[in-house]
Amino acid sequence: MAPTAPRRQLVRATTDIGPRTQSPQASDEESWELRHGWEDQYNSEEYLSLLSSNFYMYFTDKRHETGGKPKNEDHAHPSHDWRMRDRLKTVSAGLMLCLNIGVDPPDVVKTNPTATLECGIDPTAPTSANTKVMETIGKALQVQYETLSIRTRYKQYPDPSVDETKRCCITLRRNARDERVLFHYNGHGVPLPTSSGEVWYFNRTYTQYIPVSLYDLQSWLAGPSIYVLDVSHAGNVILNFERFVEKHDAENAEAQLKDPAAQLQSYADNIILAACGKSETLPTNPDLPADLFTSCLTAPVTISLKCFLLENQLPTELSLKDLEKLPGRLQERRTPHGELNWIFTAITDTIAWNILPRSLFRKLFRQDLMVAALFRNYLLSERIMRAHNCHPMTQPALPETHNHPLWQAWDFAIEMVLTQLPALIASEEGGPRYEYVHSTFFSEQLTAFEIYLAQGAPEQKAPDQLPIVLQVLLSQVHRLRALILLSRFLDLGPWAVNLALSIGIFPYVLKLLQSAAHELKPVMIFIWARILAVDRSCQTDLLKDSGYQYFLTVLNPQAGIPVANASEHRAMSAFIIAMFCKDFHQGQVVSLSPELFQACIGHLQDSDNPLLRQWSCLCISMLWKDFPEAKWAGIRALAHQRLCEMALDPVPEVRAAALHALTNFLGIPDLTEPVAQTEISIASTVMIMTSDGNSMVRMELLVFFSTFVKRYENKFLVAAYEELVHERERLLHPSSDDDHNRPSSVFNDHAKHGQTVADQDIEHVSRHSVHASVWKHLLIMTVDPHPEVAHSATAISDYVHAKLLMSPLKVQAESVMEDLLRLSRRPALSRQPSRASSPRAAQSPLPPASQSQQKSEGYLSLGIKRTASVAAALKHLALGGPASTDNVDGPQKQNNLVVGNQQQQRLGGPLRPKAPAEWSRPPDEHDHTLSSMTYHKAQVPMPRGFKETDAKDSPVIPFKSGFYDWSIEYFREPQMKPNEPDEPGSDDYNSRLWRRERNEKTLAMTQPLKTLAGTSRWDVASGFFNNGSQPTKMCFHQFEDHLAVADDRDSICIWNWQQSERINRFSNGNPLSSKINEVRFINEDDQALLMTGSSDGVIKLFRNHESAKGVQMVSSFRGLTDLVPSNKNAGLVLDWQQGQGKLLVAGDVKVIRVWNAATEICTIEIPARSGSCITSLTSDQVAGNVFIGGYGDGAVRVFDQRLKPAEAMVKVWRQHKQWITKVHMQRGGLRELVSGSRNGEIKLWDMRIDEPLSNITATRDTLRTLSVHEHAPVLAS
Repeated sequence: MAPTAPRRQLVRATTDIGPRTQSPQASDEESWELRHGWEDQYNSEEYLSLLSSNFYMYFTDKRHETGGKPKNEDHAHPSHDWRMRDRLKTVSAGLMLCLNIGVDPPDVVKTNPTATLECGIDPTAPTSANTKVMETIGKALQVQYETLSIRTRYKQYPDPSVDETKRCCITLRRNARDERVLFHYNGHGVPLPTSSGEVWYFNRTYTQYIPVSLYDLQSWLAGPSIYVLDVSHAGNVILNFERFVEKHDAENAEAQLKDPAAQLQSYADNIILAACGKSETLPTNPDLPADLFTSCLTAPVTISLKCFLLENQLPTELSLKDLEKLPGRLQERRTPHGELNWIFTAITDTIAWNILPRSLFRKLFRQDLMVAALFRNYLLSERIMRAHNCHPMTQPALPETHNHPLWQAWDFAIEMVLTQLPALIASEEGGPRYEYVHSTFFSEQLTAFEIYLAQGAPEQKAPDQLPIVLQVLLSQVHRLRALILLSRFLDLGPWAVNLALSIGIFPYVLKLLQSAAHELKPVMIFIWARILAVDRSCQTDLLKDSGYQYFLTVLNPQAGIPVANASEHRAMSAFIIAMFCKDFHQGQVVSLSPELFQACIGHLQDSDNPLLRQWSCLCISMLWKDFPEAKWAGIRALAHQRLCEMALDPVPEVRAAALHALTNFLGIPDLTEPVAQTEISIASTVMIMTSDGNSMVRMELLVFFSTFVKRYENKFLVAAYEELVHERERLLHPSSDDDHNRPSSVFNDHAKHGQTVADQDIEHVSRHSVHASVWKHLLIMTVDPHPEVAHSATAISDYVHAKLLMSPLKVQAESVMEDLLRLSRRPALSRQPSRASSPRAAQSPLPPASQSQQKSEGYLSLGIKRTASVAAALKHLALGGPASTDNVDGPQKQNNLVVGNQQQQRLGGPLRPKAPAEWSRPPDEHDHTLSSMTYHKAQVPMPRGFKETDAKDSPVIPFKSGFYDWSIEYFREPQMKPNEPDEPGSDDYNSRLWRRERNEKTLAMTQPLKTLAGTSRWDVASGFFNNGSQPTKMCFHQFEDHLAVADDRDSICIWNWQQSERINRFSNGNPLSSKINEVRFINEDDQALLMTGSSDGVIKLFRNHESAKGVQMVSSFRGLTDLVPSNKNAGLVLDWQQGQGKLLVAGDVKVIRVWNAATEICTIEIPARSGSCITSLTSDQVAGNVFIGGYGDGAVRVFDQRLKPAEAMVKVWRQHKQWITKVHMQRGGLRELVSGSRNGEIKLWDMRIDEPLSNITATRDTLRTLSVHEHAPVLAS
């Protein structure tokens, strides 16, 4: 999950951490005070508040769920082409008025009285000549059409002849070219269309009616065209239209065969609006106009008022003449006329959006402004014409819309206006002043939209009100509220963004970038972030009119934003600029400025908002990617240095973002010495991140390394060759840790292996260089515990070695590789095994026989892969630790007595006399050493989304990072509502609630039993099962019936201990000769993860541990990066603090490392203050400040993390004389601190007292294990 999203939380139940409230039946033992003086502290309000605070779950963020891999958005959210790239314009229109005033057609019978008005004019009125009336009607019709599209060129044709019609149509098509032509046909004065679809015109002398076939009409107009047919029986035209189009297409195909170069007319994309069906007659109601269909299409508000007034009895005395006095104009939305037109547009758009298929809606309502206006008005015509027994028809056909519920809202809006119209007319005529009361339609629809959002958009159903929200954006009164609701809708995910874009929201939000309104900035930033997260094609739109400046201004730290979380909106602005620059050179050029660099660099210091730091890094990354001028500007601003400082940022996403930016910084074309030094300094700085606890960060580091290796390929070929030579020398002379200590005879061996004096010089070319260190870190990462990191590092290594074999060093390299293969196959009788590869290598002064017979692994024994021997050597060179540690009991260590007094001071006490060697050895030292054949018998869980690469594929570098695409997903995910597990009613929430109640019942049932545990006999077996291998570590789940058992190899078995049933078995994936040292359940209050610690220093976490098919690796990292044997081998020991989210790790090292689970970095290293290894760790699970370590020499030390690392040890007990098998502090109960040593002595401690409170002799034999109950005074050994 992105960094600012809230961590998954669960309100803490009455867990087993801390003391319990004493019941009235509490025994005397329970009433004792807590140990260590913690009684007052843990009864304080601060402690009680701590218990009731939110309980964090760890390793459950999005980065752990996805592994930093972006989703396949092409399948998850298919992209929608919302831009209407085939947009058309209706550029020409022919208005054919076949009225023949005064002469009725022979097949038309009119009622008396009948409808006579044409475009609001009565042609039968004896006022002027017919020609003048026809001109007036034609002009009126053109005026009505101009309200729909003012830019269309109109031509009136009153009573046209056939020849005139032909010339007109051909001229319209020639002028329109490939654009659309409007053909309006009013046939009220000619015969009805024939059954074959012919329409009638006149001859030149107006003595005959001449039929024109649809075939001819299509030939003249071609396509695309729109036909408006206001004539009875108009349905005949639609029913025959496609038949003639098919005939034209057939002729075109035939002509194409004869002459492929022939120019052909297109007859596609034709639209028809017909007034009625094939056998229906237009209404003749004298109160209605004769051209009722045309009136609906061109004057919808006027005809709606008239029809409403005729059909409804209003309390006011209004006449049809009064409707002409309606104040205002269509373009003025604050006037009654303009407001009605605005409401009508919103309602018809919404009806079409809800009923029509999406593709048809876009074609008819978004492709052409004239077509959109006509079809909006057509919906009204269908409603009105149906009321008069006519059924309008269209091509393409539309579903019925006349009965949609929104028409009631339209009637209500009309009624509100008509109710106020008498007062408005009186006010206009000088009467009392009247203030028009505006409609509540839009505010009510916004409320309905808000209710839809409050319900959470069930099943991703499109909201009915979305087109209305689009219309509301035109109004300043409701704009802010509409934008806020729109932002909430877009927050639902990409499907909502695609819906909003398809409805046509983009031009409005683009235009609003020119607004200076301060209050709109936060919501505009949010909306644009969601749009760009889904569709990056908006980059060119931001470039127009300098819309990107809107966000550059916000990114400036001095710019004010009227919102509380200003830093989060600045993070969105950084994201928008990053998307604007991504793979868009023009965007990079116009965005480049010193101010942008300074703003991003300044935001890197914002410790409160990791999202802002992350996207500031990524903004810089996209700005200078493949743009040298930006890289030089970044150098001048010291941006690369500030990014390097983010290597230890507490948020993994920020660390990965910084690496992403530094990777894109590499590659300035002019590779001068200053440029090379800058890039080398960056590489030397980020090498520390090889030990990062987050695999996503390490993967991003490998992307950087792959780019760096590719850029300096020749230098890495030399470094790789030198490392091969160095490995050969280690195989020949294993006792020498460094070339400086190599005897001169070593160089004399070069001749034996075919190496010349020139080769000796090559050996020293890259020594102590950054390139050599990077190469060593890469080789270390080939044995990374995370499989994807290891595979990627191996790919880089293989690439370099493959190039080496094709370089001028080919002959020398092949010679060295052959030597390595030969040396790795020989018996290792003269070679001391690497202690890093064998946990028991240092248990005795002389290596056991099994070790001497062990086959030594060379550099190329399994292909070009790392071995533990080489890894240990590289750690010495790259990390500063010893490559191999000589036995401290050997002569060199025994003679090293000069520093005895200094060591005495450092350890905080007098040195004890030398004890027998076996006292400080692990209890299992004589256990049988297993062969490598017993490893990896079970399935090794892999991370989610991990794909094994084909070994046959040649590695290609540099790698392509997926981190940026993964980061984008944050803005595609809902941020305004709780996460799914925190959403009441969701499946995850219900499951968590059930688990919490289950946990409460378990605790309530088991807590009273602790009073009996200390006095009862534990002699009743609860179960018996055969693990199939030797168990070494076991861990019970607090609430589930799960028992995790780790064996002496690398297998983990999960048992249902109630049913004695094994439910899963899988491999921890340990290297050979290592074992699992620790097993823990974490996040036990919810869905637990299984944590393991191995003797090679690796920590791994698994989810779904109880499922054979679902078990997956969540995370893995090297908790101890320089784990080498100490006096005796303890491997790795750990203690997990759930309340603090800290992991304490120690073992065969001289420090105790504290890892923060939230940040996934080692936050502190505390000196162990002993030359002996740490064998056991325990800590206070509540406050988490104090922890205790048991040592191989029998010492028990107490540390306080609140002190400086050098002063953290606050107490040491030396009463034990042998290896500490276990030290443990109870979570609850009296907080007893118990330690047990190898010789069977068990002691109870109070940290305030120097002597043990109690001594118990558990056994006279070797104490191999010890377990202490968390609440009851019970222990088992």
